[in-house]
Amino acid sequence: MSDVAAVEQLVSKYNALRQEIKKVIVGQDEVVEQVLLSVFSGGHALLIGVPGLAKTLLVNTIAQTLGLEFKRIQFTPDLMPSDILGSEILDSNREFKFIKGPIFANIILADEINRTPPKTQAALLEAMQERAVTVAGQHYKLDLPYFVLATQNPIEQEGTYPLPEAQLDRFMFAVNLDYPTFDEEVEVVKLTTGGVTSSVSALFSAEEIIKYQQLIRKIPVADNVIEYAVTLVGKTRPKSQAAPEIVKNYIDWGAGPRASQNLILGAKAHAALRGKFSPDIEDVQKVAIGILRHRLIKNYKAEAEGLSIEEIIGSLF
Repeated sequence: MSDVAAVEQLVSKYNALRQEIKKVIVGQDEVVEQVLLSVFSGGHALLIGVPGLAKTLLVNTIAQTLGLEFKRIQFTPDLMPSDILGSEILDSNREFKFIKGPIFANIILADEINRTPPKTQAALLEAMQERAVTVAGQHYKLDLPYFVLATQNPIEQEGTYPLPEAQLDRFMFAVNLDYPTFDEEVEVVKLTTGGVTSSVSALFSAEEIIKYQQLIRKIPVADNVIEYAVTLVGKTRPKSQAAPEIVKNYIDWGAGPRASQNLILGAKAHAALRGKFSPDIEDVQKVAIGILRHRLIKNYKAEAEGLSIEEIIGSLF
C-alpha cells in the first residue's frame, strides 16, 4: 500500500476510533485527541486532573479500542521498584525464575505517579526511555508499542514527591483535564447509574499501531516548519536573545531540545490524522501548549500575578 493510501486509511480508522471511545467517554475530546496523538507519535502522556474525572476509565477505554494489553499501577508511598518491574524467585527446582511485574504491558496507567518515592519513579522512567528494564543484571525488552500514561493529582500536595524537571521532560504531552460542562455531567450520570454498560470494540492491533507510527515518522516536513518549531522553543528560554519580555519577566526555566523534537513529531501526527501529507506551522501551534506546558517553570512573579503557563505560551505564537 502506498503511503498516501496508508494516511487515508489512518484517517478513517482514527475517526472510527473517536466514535468508539465516545460510547464510554463523554466530552473530553481534546484530552482524547492529545492522548491519541502521543500514542501515534510513540510518546508518553501525563494527565493532570482532580480525582473523579474518569482518567482511569479513559485510559482503559483507549487501550481496549487500540487492541492493546493494559495494566494499571496504583502508585503509593511504600511502592518499591520490584513491585512494578518484577522480581526473581527461587522455584521448586531451586533455580531463579523471573516473575514479570505490571510494567510488562503495552499501555501502562501509572496512577498518581507523584505519590511514590523517586527511586520507584526512576524505575518507571527508565522503562519509558529505554523500552527495556534491567532486573538483577538481566536486560528485558518490553513489547512494542509501549506507552505510559501517568496521572498526577494537582491538589493534596502533602505526602507527594513532585516529578523533577528532567523526568517531566520524558513525557511528550501534559494534558489538563477539566470538570465536565453541565450537559456533559448530566450525560455521565445517566450513563453510569443505569443498568446498561457500554462496551467498546478493538479497531487496531499492536502491529498496525507500529506501522502507523513508522508512517508518521516518514512524513516530510518543510524546513520553515522545523525552523518555526525550534524558534518557538528558543523563545521559551529566558536567557535567550530571542526571548520576548513576557518570558524574561515570568519564566525561570525554558524548554530543552526534546521539546523541539516533540513539536515536529506531534505536528506530523496532527497533520496525518487530518489527512494532510505534510505538517504546517498551524499543526505545530495546535500541539504546542500540550508539549510545552510541563517544560516551562514560572517564577514567583507569574504566580503572584495569576498568569497561567498557557497564556504565556499562547503569546509566543
